[in-house]
Amino acid sequence: MGLHKIYLGLGSNLGNAEANVREAIRLIGLKVGPVERVSRLITSEPWGFQSEHMFVNAVLLCSSPLDPRQVLETTKAIERGMGRTEKSHGGHYADRIIDIDILLFDDIVIDEPDLKIPHPLISQRPFVSGPLSEIFQKE
Repeated sequence: MGLHKIYLGLGSNLGNAEANVREAIRLIGLKVGPVERVSRLITSEPWGFQSEHMFVNAVLLCSSPLDPRQVLETTKAIERGMGRTEKSHGGHYADRIIDIDILLFDDIVIDEPDLKIPHPLISQRPFVSGPLSEIFQKE
């Protein structure tokens, strides 16, 4: 069984956001697969909602034997383990201790209610598209 190339987007705007992102990177390396590249950490405004808390964001590339559904389940478990409760409040985005999104998974396309690959909002989110292009430039 071969390894898949998986690009994940990470963000945090609660507590020590930089430490949260770094801990998520560490846990992804342990539970999803070896982290090959990490973009620089950037600070961004909240997207899709108002908050006084700025986000720290990064994108990483890892290799994994897991399939897309297993990666989704594993990253959601990492989020819960770090204290994440829900993605939104009343259907609206909210502050979060950690958010992990699957951006790209090899060259596959999935369009299911809870799993969309490539992530449909990559091009609308500079805090994702910028770090993702940084990772591509390192390849």
